Amino acid sequence: MIDDFAKEYLHNELREIREAMLWKLDGLGEYDIRRPLTSTGTSLLGLVKHLSVWESRYFGEVFDRPFPEPLPRWDDAAEPGADMWAAEDETREGIIDRYRRVWVHSDATISVLALDSPGYVPWWPRPHVKLFNILVHMLTETSRHAGHADILREQLDNSTGTNADSAALPYDGAFWEARRARIERAAEAAGGIRSAGSAGVRNDGP
Repeated sequence: MIDDFAKEYLHNELREIREAMLWKLDGLGEYDIRRPLTSTGTSLLGLVKHLSVWESRYFGEVFDRPFPEPLPRWDDAAEPGADMWAAEDETREGIIDRYRRVWVHSDATISVLALDSPGYVPWWPRPHVKLFNILVHMLTETSRHAGHADILREQLDNSTGTNADSAALPYDGAFWEARRARIERAAEAAGGIRSAGSAGVRNDGP
């Protein structure tokens, strides 16, 4: 009984965070969903592409139920990290639709297998796993990348949250600017920095 509850709970959480991940693309143009927003090139559409590849593996080949379509390789020596960004000929619709097809395949695996069904992850140091391990792992991984997407989206247009109802910040711009300035002052004080105009000056001496 507890296994059924646990599986349904984890599965529902995964379903919700997948949708939140895709919602982070809503309302943005092609450039903004593809542009690198960190020093390592992280982008919103790249995160979706990455998740589609890894979810297909974890709920597919790990349980000898491979996803029936070709996917970008994660270990391509000629193009390392190809699963983490979208090339110009890869469309938004194509990547999103494939991610949704991966969901259908994953959901079928989750539904047909018991929580203690065995799987094998050859790239893990302890490769023998259960469906429970993989459900927890993919929920954690998807939530982690949804958190990345949340920060990226906030950088672009100050949108936050997990759906349209929670997208708008609850206070106006003046409130957040004052909050940010207060946090900056606290950081400067803790770091021994005294403000000098707009730049901070270290004050490590007596």
